[in-house]
Amino acid sequence: MPKAKNVEEYLAMQRTGVAANPDCGTSHYNLAVGLMGQKKYNEAERELHAAIDCSPSLAEAYVQLGGICLQRGDLDGCFEYNKQATKARAGFFEGYGNMGFVHLQRGEAEEAIAALKKAITFNSRFIQAHSTLASAYLMSGLIDESIEANLKVIELDPNFAIAYNNLAIAYLEKGEYDKAVENCDKATKFGYEVAPEILKEIDDNTP
Repeated sequence: MPKAKNVEEYLAMQRTGVAANPDCGTSHYNLAVGLMGQKKYNEAERELHAAIDCSPSLAEAYVQLGGICLQRGDLDGCFEYNKQATKARAGFFEGYGNMGFVHLQRGEAEEAIAALKKAITFNSRFIQAHSTLASAYLMSGLIDESIEANLKVIELDPNFAIAYNNLAIAYLEKGEYDKAVENCDKATKFGYEVAPEILKEIDDNTP
């Protein structure tokens, strides 16, 4: 297939693909992704449901539907679609990662940790799951575990700013102020806006 010059051309090509092969789940899915890029969520949603009707094991389509729910602030819908993704395809790590994220948003740290560990079991390089797991550990008061998870994130991507921010918070909790300062500086360097209360706590505890 020739390469599209812009989004409109990409969408036109995908619509042609769907028209030519309406029973192909991937065609509907590709069109939906293009529509989501243009924030046409209602139309994208219809195409994703069509994709699932054609290809019930298309786990990615459930994840995208979960993403649309998240856009609307519907955490329950997001969770359910990601749960369906893991049923559609065994070991689908992204679904477990997103379920962990929703648990964390709901304040369910224990459940988040279980889901995120499962995501990492299926994909040990799933950086977003390691990062969310670090936050879940922090929320649970498991500071050493949080530090370990953040260090894993940095091992996978040394420029992952939020991991340095979370390390700064974890080291503050442990009273290791030099390490907190070091990681706070790195978080800022890589473009993360550290919360004023964290900066104040560091200032109050360092010469």
